[in-house]
Amino acid sequence: MATVDAKIYVHHYKNDGTCNVKIRIYHKNQYRFIDTPHYLCDKQLKKHPENKGEFLIKDHFIKNLVNTELDQCRLAISNLGFKLKLFSPDDLKSFLMQSDESIDFIQFCEEFISDLKELGRHKSAANFNTIKNSLVDFFRRKKVFMDEINVDTLSDWERYLRKERTMTRSNQFNRPITTVQKPLTNASIHNYMRDLRSLFNHARRKFNRKSLGVVKIEHYPFDEYKIVEAPQTKKRNTDVKTLKSIRDCEPAVSSRSELARDLFMLSFYMCGINAVDLYQIDESNIINGRLEYNRSKTRDKRKDNAFISIKIVKEAKPLLKKYIGNLSQRYTNIGGLNKALSRGMKEVCKLISVNGLTYYWARHTVGNLARNKCRMSKDDVALALNHVDHGRKTTDIYVDKDWSIVDELQEKVTKLLNQVEVDN
Repeated sequence: MATVDAKIYVHHYKNDGTCNVKIRIYHKNQYRFIDTPHYLCDKQLKKHPENKGEFLIKDHFIKNLVNTELDQCRLAISNLGFKLKLFSPDDLKSFLMQSDESIDFIQFCEEFISDLKELGRHKSAANFNTIKNSLVDFFRRKKVFMDEINVDTLSDWERYLRKERTMTRSNQFNRPITTVQKPLTNASIHNYMRDLRSLFNHARRKFNRKSLGVVKIEHYPFDEYKIVEAPQTKKRNTDVKTLKSIRDCEPAVSSRSELARDLFMLSFYMCGINAVDLYQIDESNIINGRLEYNRSKTRDKRKDNAFISIKIVKEAKPLLKKYIGNLSQRYTNIGGLNKALSRGMKEVCKLISVNGLTYYWARHTVGNLARNKCRMSKDDVALALNHVDHGRKTTDIYVDKDWSIVDELQEKVTKLLNQVEVDN
């Protein structure tokens, strides 16, 4: 049986002359401690008659508050019944700390986003931060409890997102900047709701411990609320003549358009490598004339850590040498690089008189040309683009990846670009 009592230790005396009252938990021959909000000064304490290292509470008001909290802990433990034996000392401490607390969803989001940033997942952190900020705008407060995220809220939030909205954010100098946001499209609504659902699921995984019979978040509004379907993605690939125009255009030296042109072509030569991976790689990723790395977008979701090995073809060598290891010094985070690429590609589009091309078109173009012009199989295209094939997971256990297939696809696609010069 687990027990709880109040403890005030002499060695916990603070510089301001106060001591914190702690709840001590004894379970499975181990102690755990929970800080309380009660800090007592000398006149509220008296020496323990038997233990010189402890104080006792003299203040009757505080003593009654602490006794009430202890009774609540004992009741929570008693209600666990036989499940108590499943709890480790840490589990029990966590359970008692959360048993009477309403979960602040915004606080959870902030902690979760902070963890993502520490893991280097800045793109995901930025997406989730957008959702958190939107909820704060919608509720007009910075504390939103889990039970407030319900079916009615989701419907109201969707209507809110479909209207013009005014929002205030701090700029890089921590000054408030107010902007007017246009109504979101179906595609954006889908993404917002998808990301909110993901945050909600992460919260359920953190606070619900079904194996221990602890379910802090019982409701799940996404069972009833139907997220609007995302419209079919517009094809984002271009032809080889446009590729040649991008490669041969002459933007200003050291400009964002030069950066965009170079990285677009580097992505094309290197089988559609993502900008975040170009941002993260360095010289250590070059092994025997190949670029070997784990794709950032999916490395935490795959057993092979999304590893891929790409041959550094001659066209890519000067570009890779120019930018490898430099992008992370030039930009504080991937968000800064993405903004520069976005603006740079708009300038490139003006130079070659086309509209709408973005950096990501390079990746789509590799796949499209490999399949439709070079007649490579879809499996080979998926391998080169480092996609996971959910339908062939079992087969992948038996079959090693053959990077020469990727080399063949890379060579054929690159030759298409060179062939245009011959034809012309």
